[in-house]
Amino acid sequence: MSDEIKPPSGPFDVEMLQQLVRLMRKFDLGEVSLQDGDKRIRLRRGASAVASAPMLQSVAPPAASAAMVSIPTAAPTAPPPSKFVEIKSPMVGTFYAKPAPDKDDYVKVGSRVTAETVVCKIEAMKIFNDLAAGHSGVIAEICIQNGQFVEYDQVLFRVEPS
Repeated sequence: MSDEIKPPSGPFDVEMLQQLVRLMRKFDLGEVSLQDGDKRIRLRRGASAVASAPMLQSVAPPAASAAMVSIPTAAPTAPPPSKFVEIKSPMVGTFYAKPAPDKDDYVKVGSRVTAETVVCKIEAMKIFNDLAAGHSGVIAEICIQNGQFVEYDQVLFRVEPS
């Protein structure tokens, strides 16, 4: 049994997908499409990505993603220090500001939150996940609109800590 080669645990490499999402964000790419033989992956950012999310068929091997790294860009600049704490998306999915279409938003600019306050839902693969603030303070900025597609580690809210 120990000599047996085990197949990957899923149909695609999650680390590679996360790397592709980071590269898309870094280089402000709206779409990435990779193909290696019959293996293909297509990732899209923005509002149009919600309708096209089922396009994922399989993942190209990591060697195919190396081409993405060679895209020339200007040197990255460090963001200015901020007094705000950022609440970031823990996953890729669809952002929902309300618990239901006929309900009020979880939070608005100026809302006071605690670490346990639910600030939004993120839908991933038909599962709705509550996202807690993780910090106490006042919502200073909402960085995304209801129903928009979000990426892993994308800033959703900025909170002025208290």
